[in-house]
Amino acid sequence: MEIVDRIMGYFHAPEPAPLPEPDAKLALAALMVRIAKADKSYAVEEISRIDKILQELFSLGPVDAAKMRATCEKLDAASAHEGRFAKLIRDSLNEDDRLKAVEALHSVMRADGIERPEEEDVLIETATILGIGQADIQALRGGRTT
Repeated sequence: MEIVDRIMGYFHAPEPAPLPEPDAKLALAALMVRIAKADKSYAVEEISRIDKILQELFSLGPVDAAKMRATCEKLDAASAHEGRFAKLIRDSLNEDDRLKAVEALHSVMRADGIERPEEEDVLIETATILGIGQADIQALRGGRTT
C-alpha cells in the first residue's frame, strides 16, 4: 500500500505553503508589486526596481529580495485591494517612514519610464491612506525618488 501511495503522490501537486501574515515590510513590498501591476503590465524594469528597493531598505541580498518579492506577489494576488496593506503601514510606521514608503512606490511606478493613470491612482489612494499630504505627493511628481 505504501508503494501505491508514493506513486499516487507523484500525480498530486503538493499543498502550497501558507502565506505569511503581512507585517509593514511585506505590506510595502506587496504594494510595490500592486503599483507595478496596476497597468496590467509587470515590466522587468519594475521587478528589478522592486528588488533593488528591498535590498536597500531591508539590507537583503539579491536572492532574498527576489524571494521576498515573490512572496509579496502571492500576497497581492490573494488580497482584495481594499487598503489593508496601506493601513498596516500607516499603523506601523512614523510619518517620515510612511513618506519614504510612498517615495519607494513612486520609484517603482516610474521604473519602466511610463507613468500610467492606473498606477497614479494606486499611488494617490495609498498615499492618502498613509496620511501623506497633497504637497508631498506633488513634490514626488516633481521628480524626487528614492
